[in-house]
Amino acid sequence: VDENHQAQWDENQRQLHLEWQPHPSGALELRLGVEGGGQIILTDPVAFIDTDTNTMGWLDTRGFNIEQIRQLLKAPLLGEEQARWLSRELLVEHPGLALPLPVALPVTRIENAIPKPQLILRQGHTPYGTAHLAELRFDYNGHSILPLPVAETSVSDNGQQLIQVQRNLEAESQAASTLESLGFQFLILDEHRLAACVAADSLVEAAGLWKTLLDETLPKLEEQGWQILVDESFNMGFHEAESWWGELDEQDDGWFSMSLEVEIQGQRMPLLPLLGPVIEAYDPGDLPETLQIPLGDNQYLSVPGEKLRPWLETIIELFDSEPQDKLELSRFDAALLPDMDEQGDIHWQGGTRLRELGKRLKNFKAIESVPPPKGFTGTLRDYQKTGYDWLHFLADYGLAGILADDMGLGKTVQALAFLASQKQRGRLKRPSLIIAPTSLMSNWRREAQTFTPDLKVLVLQGPERHQRFEHIESHDLILTTYPLLPRDKDKLLAHRYSFLILDEAQVIKNPKAQAARIVRQIDAGQRLSLTGTPMENHLGELWAQFDFLMPGFLGDQTTFKRLYRTPIEKHGDEARQARLRRRIAPFMLRRRKDEVEKDLPAKTEIIHSVPLDESQAALYETIRLSMEKKVRDAIASKGLARSHITILDALLKLRQTCCDPRLLKLKQAARVKESAKLDLLMSLLPEMLDEGRRVLLFSQFTTMLGLIQKELDKHRIAYSKLTGQTRKRDAAIERFTSGGADVFLISLKAGGVGLNLTAADTVIFYDPWWNPAAEAQAMDRAHRIGQDKPVFVYKLLTENTVEEKILALQQKKQALADGLYRKGGKKEGFQLSDQDLQVLFEPLA
Repeated sequence: VDENHQAQWDENQRQLHLEWQPHPSGALELRLGVEGGGQIILTDPVAFIDTDTNTMGWLDTRGFNIEQIRQLLKAPLLGEEQARWLSRELLVEHPGLALPLPVALPVTRIENAIPKPQLILRQGHTPYGTAHLAELRFDYNGHSILPLPVAETSVSDNGQQLIQVQRNLEAESQAASTLESLGFQFLILDEHRLAACVAADSLVEAAGLWKTLLDETLPKLEEQGWQILVDESFNMGFHEAESWWGELDEQDDGWFSMSLEVEIQGQRMPLLPLLGPVIEAYDPGDLPETLQIPLGDNQYLSVPGEKLRPWLETIIELFDSEPQDKLELSRFDAALLPDMDEQGDIHWQGGTRLRELGKRLKNFKAIESVPPPKGFTGTLRDYQKTGYDWLHFLADYGLAGILADDMGLGKTVQALAFLASQKQRGRLKRPSLIIAPTSLMSNWRREAQTFTPDLKVLVLQGPERHQRFEHIESHDLILTTYPLLPRDKDKLLAHRYSFLILDEAQVIKNPKAQAARIVRQIDAGQRLSLTGTPMENHLGELWAQFDFLMPGFLGDQTTFKRLYRTPIEKHGDEARQARLRRRIAPFMLRRRKDEVEKDLPAKTEIIHSVPLDESQAALYETIRLSMEKKVRDAIASKGLARSHITILDALLKLRQTCCDPRLLKLKQAARVKESAKLDLLMSLLPEMLDEGRRVLLFSQFTTMLGLIQKELDKHRIAYSKLTGQTRKRDAAIERFTSGGADVFLISLKAGGVGLNLTAADTVIFYDPWWNPAAEAQAMDRAHRIGQDKPVFVYKLLTENTVEEKILALQQKKQALADGLYRKGGKKEGFQLSDQDLQVLFEPLA
């Protein structure tokens, strides 16, 4: 049969042939065959099939019916007299039949000969299609013996003599076993012939095995005494590429086409369309050392597997259809180019800029250094300068990317310095839009004011934002939040932006979420993401990030799941994981805290501000108005210096409102269910713990620690706790220092002295302490002699409340903090002016 398992029909009938053959036992055997070759098929009517010519047709049975033929095929061995009798009987029934008895011939006996294996290489038809075969025979002193049937004696007739060979079946079996050990598997072609074909699942794999056999294995067999004979039908040929040619054609829309040709015997031919069989046969992560690419007519191109691997990976990842003459790729795929010509032996035409981009994407060190902008008031640490340069590199080539540094390493300041530089270079032609969680709005505004005062910042937050939309075009930096996107969608989509930057971009990890859908619609010249956790739970979240940044870069969700997510997550495919890592590496810059320790100061202080929720803000205003009146009345009757306790009580209630309304023993506070600061804490902690941080969390309010404890239980976060009521103090400390808990809740009084907790590298002040000495003492629990890691200190504040205002006053008046919290409150240390009180009790902005 042919490759489609179909035989060609022969209209010409062939005739049934009968003859007597001598048997090794001395008896005669009646053989039925087909004149001209072939095998009998017992259909009705009887047919034949010839696997050598790939034909079949009807058989002229010379008057025998199917049942008679079936009986003749089962005929037993007969003596000479019995054979003569049967011949006469058959002639009576079928007068035209010729069935002479064999002429008595002299017998030549071959005994104790050592068989020499013979392999006849040819192309032939098998039950599975056309294939290259190695037909096995054995040479006994110049007489070739077919291996079937297996018998101790073989008798053959050459017309002049009967050759009777005593076979060495053990030696023949060893030869067959040798072939099997070399990767051959046997096929029985007919009752006498046995052939071996390579055990392969594809034409490409079979060609590779034959190449090895022809070049290495069969010559060794010849050295061992085997005879290798090659039939003219075995026309398999292998070629080497004389040269390689690549062409890159850049287009104006950010895409480019790429083709690859090879020169063979002076002729160039496109290679990519020939790779289909290779893609079907192999996974790119498991290629053989040398690949055989079918050229047609049993000719093959031999190519090193490693040379072809990146091309195959690209075709598989980016194209579901059969490869064409050219591949259409986006500029994001320029990172693939260096791998495609790793040996540097491809003659490229065109695409000079693309190949240069590819080299830079491949080699991060090749990125140019850019001076910080003149208006930048901070100092970039070495790793921050690297990130700043990387952002410029992306902008220069119109690329997108994820700045994925750990929390606290300054992603915001790197982005701000970059935007200020773009403005200085005249590239900030339009506003840039920053979208961040509500809790980070104050941080962005504060850091922009501090480090890039030349950037004109517009904050679109709160009810008054509606009056600010008309000013978008006159500002450099537009700040808004994810929750506001659905409400402000039309206003935001009405503008085009130079840059669209998502902070805490893991918010869009669900591509079907409303915010994720809206950000994809925003028109921006370049997109960037900032997140310390580009993937929290599964690879689908990583796909969502890149689908926002570079749509189509990782294919659609279905393709990504098939190519990466399922193999990696379900099957632990390390090769596929490495391939994905290489693909995204140029577009994601991630530095972990422990990688940049040498660049970090011993202690880094970070302030996080969050606005109060609506109901919490209303409660704050109610408390503020009540306390302000109470303080004013006390000062009017007793004077400022003697109103110390009244002022402290008023400030305490305001601070409790900021921490959590449940700290207040008031009915109206019990109706408020929101705590903006507690929500902020629980948004920060999981990311910190994912980074492997060990956290000390301080609060002056033991009741607040209890509320935090409930949240930790809800999120299944292991913690230890130390307050004035803790009886087993040493056990609580041991649980944290031994690694049994990653969060240590500590009250001011319990944790002020006598603790050495250098296992911690992060300190959180849930409610800031206005006495710097007390704060410093708490920080020293982690940041002290023996600490070998940089310590990050976070202060959580509520925006525009007494917390921010006392902190601001503290920076101006150290005596204020000392006076407020000095025991006994000596008069000279407590010097609040009317202006100070006015600031402290200001209403929410």
